[in-house]
Amino acid sequence: MAALQTGFKAHTERAPPDAGYEARVRASFDRQNAMRLIGAQLTRIAPGACTIELPFRDDLTQQHGYIHAGIVSLIADSAGGYAGFTLFPADASVLTVEYKLNLIAPAAGERLIAEASVVKPGKTLVITRGEVYAERTGVRTLCAIMQQTLIIMAGKPDR
Repeated sequence: MAALQTGFKAHTERAPPDAGYEARVRASFDRQNAMRLIGAQLTRIAPGACTIELPFRDDLTQQHGYIHAGIVSLIADSAGGYAGFTLFPADASVLTVEYKLNLIAPAAGERLIAEASVVKPGKTLVITRGEVYAERTGVRTLCAIMQQTLIIMAGKPDR
């Protein structure tokens, strides 16, 4: 994943412990009913990085016509979770422990793009950062930034 606007990069100093990380991430994403419900798509996976895109839909908006903050939060959280999950062992699953999301511009555009990367991998906890962009006619506007803590649930494979 190329450096995001804020300058942080995907954690790629080491190879993922599971060579089949991409298939495992895609299979997990496909089981997420929430992603299917809102029409989100997993568009990029790399060691320590993930991108999720969401086309604009009127039924996902709030009273001003912007994509609802809960939906912005949903794709940011999932992008961060899957960025971390790429570096997990094959017999582990992922859960979010906490995240902080700052909404800095309205989520208004033809689609939203959530990009996340691992800041610090660990044996139990993983820290990620993410950005959500609203894209209109090819121009991206940063609308949210996130910091997240994930827990590696060792010995509990993703179902």
